[in-house]
Amino acid sequence: MAGATQIEWTDATWNPVTGCSKITRGCDYCYAERFSERFRGVPDHPFENGFDVTLRPERHAQPLRWQRPQRIFVNSMSDLFHKEIPRPFIDAVFDTMESARWHTFQVLTKRSPLMARYLSYRYGNGTAPSHIWIGVSIEDAKNAVRLKHLRAARASVKFVSFEPLLGSVGKLDFAGINWAIVGGESGPRARPMAEEWALEIRDQCRIANVAFFFKQWGGIRPKSGGRLLRGREWNQYPRMPSGQRAEALHAEY
Repeated sequence: MAGATQIEWTDATWNPVTGCSKITRGCDYCYAERFSERFRGVPDHPFENGFDVTLRPERHAQPLRWQRPQRIFVNSMSDLFHKEIPRPFIDAVFDTMESARWHTFQVLTKRSPLMARYLSYRYGNGTAPSHIWIGVSIEDAKNAVRLKHLRAARASVKFVSFEPLLGSVGKLDFAGINWAIVGGESGPRARPMAEEWALEIRDQCRIANVAFFFKQWGGIRPKSGGRLLRGREWNQYPRMPSGQRAEALHAEY
């Protein structure tokens, strides 16, 4: 059975790696760290080592056993391109994703240079298959450079998660980007998200014909502030024409 999740933009999670380390202020109050550290030192618990980077090779084949097609968020509790994860282990994760073509895999990273380098190594002048979506996380204008790395990456479907959105991201170059997700921070120390930051991204998506998904306002709990932006939900996904590269979803803004 696939890993259950309440993340609105995916159907399931798959964590062949757990644990990570902080690199930017978007990591400050990481939900995955907060959850994992609750169980540090508990004998035989999956998170006995807390949020230390932990390889879990026994999970490599899990998606191959999930017969119902679904969108699968890869490493919701880690970052597949963390420097402590050996390339052969990443290879095995990609082997599984390439084999399980009936699923859609969503790979999200803050380590965009390492991601772009790996995809070049694996696919050369080609691109990752269209059922493997590659994304970067951006929390503010300072870290918008990750979008540049994503645009250059050898991926067929590219997306950006602006979560937690901690400030204005400014003017963005969405060329070649298929999807944008926006969300506010959640948890006991959640920092508020201003409406104008979210609208700034939504309006640029509209101009660039990029599918837009508004996940949450955030707060003490993920659902504390609801999901309405200017009175409506935004649940757009990239459109996937059969046998073609992804195109932005055409929908009314």
